[in-house]
Amino acid sequence: MSILIDAETTFIVQGITGREAVNLTRECLDYGRGAKIVGGVTPGRLGRDVHGVPVFDTVAQAVRHHGGPIDGSVVTVPPAFTKDAVFEAIENGVKLIVIVTERIPRGDVAQMVELASLRGARIVGPNCLGIIVPDVIKMGGIGGPAKDAAKAYTPGPVGVISRSGGMTTEMSSTLTAAGLGQSTAVSIGGDAIIGSTYAEVMPLFEHDGQTEAIVIYTEPGGRMEAELARYVREESERRLPIVAFMAGRFMDEMPGMTFGHAGTIVEGKEDTASEKIARLTSAGITVADEISQIPDLVRQGLGAAV
Repeated sequence: MSILIDAETTFIVQGITGREAVNLTRECLDYGRGAKIVGGVTPGRLGRDVHGVPVFDTVAQAVRHHGGPIDGSVVTVPPAFTKDAVFEAIENGVKLIVIVTERIPRGDVAQMVELASLRGARIVGPNCLGIIVPDVIKMGGIGGPAKDAAKAYTPGPVGVISRSGGMTTEMSSTLTAAGLGQSTAVSIGGDAIIGSTYAEVMPLFEHDGQTEAIVIYTEPGGRMEAELARYVREESERRLPIVAFMAGRFMDEMPGMTFGHAGTIVEGKEDTASEKIARLTSAGITVADEISQIPDLVRQGLGAAV
C-alpha cells in the first residue's frame, strides 16, 4: 500500500513545456512502473507533445481528452501564475495538486489552500519536490533522474515526511543503506504556508497497512511542529513510532537568521530549534542528534511497537 498516489494514479503537468518540467516529465515516465501522465498544459502550445505526453491549452481540454477525471497535477508554472493554474486544476476536478513552484506570494498560497479545502482537494507544497512510492511511481522531481531515485528509495515500512526536498532523499537513502525501505516519501515544502503539514499527512500513514514507522525532517521557524506535537498527544489510536531530525540548531545562536527555506524565519522563542526539540520530545517523538542515528532509532521504535 501507499499514501496519496499509487500505480494507477493519473496526473497532468501544468507548465510542461518549461525546461525543468520537460526534465521532470521524463524522470516520472522513466521511474518505477512509469507514471500515467495523461497530459500537459501550457497555454498556446496545444497540439505539441513532451516525451509523448500530449500538450493542451487548458486543464479542461486535458480532462476531455482523457475521457474522465484526472487524479492529480504537478504545477511548475512561474509564481505569478501559480494561483490561476491551481484554481483551474481544482475547478476541473483534480484532487491532488503538487506545487513545485517556490516564491509564491503568501496571500496566493492561502487562497489556493482555502479553495482546495472547499472543493475536497489536497495541495502538497508549494516549494516541494513531490511524492514517491518506491519502485512504483513518483509525482514530481523527488529523487531526481529515475536511476538515482531507484538507488535512494526502496520499498519498505517507513513513511518519510520532510520540509526539504533534498533531505527527503537524503533520509530515505540513509534508511535504504541500512536495509529499511520506505512505504511513501512526501516532500511537503519549505514555505511558511503549505497545503499539507506533518499533522495533516500523519493520519494517512496511520491508516496505511504498509507503514510501521515515520521519519520526519524539520527545521527552525514556523509552528508545524507544535501542531504535530498536539496531534501526537491527542490521537488516542496512534500506532506508529516517530523519529525526527531537527536541522539548523546553530540558528538558536543567530537571531533573525533564515535557514534555506522561506518558512525558516524564527519569529520568537517557540520557533527555535531547541524549543521545537523539547516540544517534540515531550510528545513522545524521538529526536535524532544526527541523520546517521535515524535507522537505529527506527529499529528501536519498530521493536517497541511489536
